[in-house]
Amino acid sequence: MNTQWEVVIGLEIQTQLATKTKIFSGAATAYGAEPNTQACVISLGMPGVLPVLNEDAVRKAVIFGMAIEAEIAPYSVFARKNYFYPDLPKGYQISQFELPIVGKGFLDIEVEGETKRIGITRAHLEEDAGKSLHENFHGSTGIDLNRAGTPLLEIVSEPDMRSAKEAVAYMRKLHELVRYLGICDGNMQEGSFRCDANVSVRPKGQEEFGTRAEIKNINSFKFVEKAINHEVERQIEVIENGGKVVQETRLYDSDKNETRSMRSKEEANDYRYFPDPDLLPVFVSDELKAELKAALPELPEAKKLRFKTDYKLNDESATILTSSRDMADFFENVVKISGCESAICANWITGELSAALNRADLEITASPISAERFAGLVARIADDTISGKIGKQVFEFLWNGSESADEIIETQGLKQITDTGAIEAIIDTILAANEKQAEQYRGGNEKMFGFFVGQVMKAMQGKGNPAEINKILKAKLA
Repeated sequence: MNTQWEVVIGLEIQTQLATKTKIFSGAATAYGAEPNTQACVISLGMPGVLPVLNEDAVRKAVIFGMAIEAEIAPYSVFARKNYFYPDLPKGYQISQFELPIVGKGFLDIEVEGETKRIGITRAHLEEDAGKSLHENFHGSTGIDLNRAGTPLLEIVSEPDMRSAKEAVAYMRKLHELVRYLGICDGNMQEGSFRCDANVSVRPKGQEEFGTRAEIKNINSFKFVEKAINHEVERQIEVIENGGKVVQETRLYDSDKNETRSMRSKEEANDYRYFPDPDLLPVFVSDELKAELKAALPELPEAKKLRFKTDYKLNDESATILTSSRDMADFFENVVKISGCESAICANWITGELSAALNRADLEITASPISAERFAGLVARIADDTISGKIGKQVFEFLWNGSESADEIIETQGLKQITDTGAIEAIIDTILAANEKQAEQYRGGNEKMFGFFVGQVMKAMQGKGNPAEINKILKAKLA
């Protein structure tokens, strides 16, 4: 990117709250139901029906506010945001405008080794709209209103990000946080966590912001980075060619890796906000705040610091193991059940297990190996029943079956040979068959030692205790 330009980015992230029912009705929020089977008369805006606020949505919003050290409004108001769109049957969306439930807070991100604080302007409760479906309708559009009325917490950042990398780091950190808090499942493929990016450029050193474009509904970290980078290049090209950036809403096309204009957006959209006459103001009492504060889980940064201090983990391992509450719980359970050093537990979880989960595109919650079975594997490696190399074979059996590590080691005959007499006999045979190589080692060719270790391990089918083999070999070759 041309270094004479500075990028300015703010994100609006829609977080679908993990409530069992919708924000203003008792209709279900489960994903994947047949189209329009979860649309209810309140979401449809039928005459004479009245919305009733879901208390669980309020509690989840307050919990989030506390986690980002934000101001929790003692008094907040729902408003009607008026606009017409086919998937919004009422002709308005119930949201919050002037008095949101969560005020100013912040989130610290780390990019290329440097920590940066990103301000959060507000987080407000609102209902989701339905979904327009354009495929398989032969020139028409299908409308699925199952999602209409699902509770959202829209989290609006300050325009504090200066690169696509920073935007992705902020979005990842927020994604991690809402999952830690248990207020959102974070499933981006299902639309539970999605993002609108406000992007503008300005000459380096200029204080005034440039004209921004809003890129709507981006649902992956990779696409956020690509969409922002493309939009930055587009805006710079427009300005450098003598044109002016127009304030508008744009869509990102991931197939073509480009943004395209969706609709123009004037400086002030006239949504004709006014307080919803059917909903009372929301009062958050000091008692409720105290109750929710006491129930807050250990947050990611605090957990990471504890893992580094209590378990003596390096920064990389602690980061991976605290990337989700489920991963952190898995690690702590393995340490507790196995009784092993935290280092060996961390190495096998961040190594072999994480690699297998990535290959299978699985979360730790869907791991075929439970913490208890995994602890059994780590314990047998730690007590030298099997070597690390054999451990990888046992891991494959654990991944693909239901037996315990001990059962696999027994049935597959994988127990490590530690009998020094047996090891000595094999070493003697190999030294006798390779006298020339033994002389080369004694003559100073130290690489020959690796040759002998390999021969012994091969003869013992990988079951020899490496420490014993090395010790006996060194004595015999001396």
